[in-house]
Amino acid sequence: MPDDDLVFKALADPTRRFLLDQLFARDGRTLTELESEVDMSRFGVMKHLKLLEEAGLVVTRKEGREKKHFLNPVPIRQIHDRWIDKFTERNVTALLDLKAELENEEPS
Repeated sequence: MPDDDLVFKALADPTRRFLLDQLFARDGRTLTELESEVDMSRFGVMKHLKLLEEAGLVVTRKEGREKKHFLNPVPIRQIHDRWIDKFTERNVTALLDLKAELENEEPS
């Protein structure tokens, strides 16, 4: 599965988006900390985190006996650049052109 597909699949689930929001708010959380924020089993949270890791949206680091989870925003930015930015560029340019044209018009 291409990387974009993994990212879209990961972002499609509201629980996974919530976990990403939690890591955005405070990076470096343990499984126990993330688990306390959602109403599901530890195993369920682990499955969601595994999918987020496979998509590259979460990276982990062992610190002693703890495994900490960190948000990796790069795949989201790549999706933005490929799928969103190119569609908004034309609209923004058209609005800027319209603004310039209206500002250069003489009042009647």
